[in-house]
Amino acid sequence: MKGILLMLSLLAMAAQGAPALVKVDGFDIEYEAAGNGPHTVLLEAGGSAGLKDWDPVFAQIAKQAKVIRYSRVGNGNSTPIKRHFSSLDYAAYTHHLLAALKVREPVILVAHSYGGSVARDFAAAYPGQLKALLLLDPSSEHDVDIMRAIDLDQANREIAQIKLDDMANGMSNQYLDFWSKRPLPGYPQIQDMPVTVIASVRVPAQPANLFFTAKARQMWGENWQRWAQAFPQGKAVLTQKSGHFIQSDQPQLVLAELNALMQKLDKAQP
Repeated sequence: MKGILLMLSLLAMAAQGAPALVKVDGFDIEYEAAGNGPHTVLLEAGGSAGLKDWDPVFAQIAKQAKVIRYSRVGNGNSTPIKRHFSSLDYAAYTHHLLAALKVREPVILVAHSYGGSVARDFAAAYPGQLKALLLLDPSSEHDVDIMRAIDLDQANREIAQIKLDDMANGMSNQYLDFWSKRPLPGYPQIQDMPVTVIASVRVPAQPANLFFTAKARQMWGENWQRWAQAFPQGKAVLTQKSGHFIQSDQPQLVLAELNALMQKLDKAQP
């Protein structure tokens, strides 16, 4: 009886938007579910980030949709790990997480930074579980190409330093995958669906490295315009008002583009 009451309590907490843990392939995964509505939105955080990265938009999304945010294994309050994961591995865990949470309908996947790599692999591997994609300044296998196209020698020096910084900043779980720069899925490996990419092209007053120079910001925007426009329903939004954390710098832009995707899906209903 006590076990049943505990389970009901956990389910009630999750329904109200309180953090909870669910077992996925032997790991405890921290997640939070809230809201109600015709659509289910899954939030995929960036590298080494947890569910709190979505604080600026989570409550607002919950006012119009069912929304789930979570911390990938190794991040947030999910089970700590020391092994290396790839975005393909993480995509499989996302698939199993949705099964564990009994989410049977296709979701709208909103992903930031390295979460964009996970989202692209998830979209290609599990097309039946996805109905729209919103990427926020996603990581790209072409970022180093942009730097090297501007100044090869300087780029190689800066890339070596960035790799060291990534390890120091806790990216060890996905470090090898992030820096492998293997090709990631686009159209048509990812099926035709509404797809929006919001990319930051803001040039800081003092660029930390080549990647944040005016030329690189232009090339970054062009990279994502090409990627998004390959999709029949693709759209790229370039913003100079945000840095990398668009959900923090421009939450209203994120909410507006998510609403646009929902409206497009609603209109497509027979």
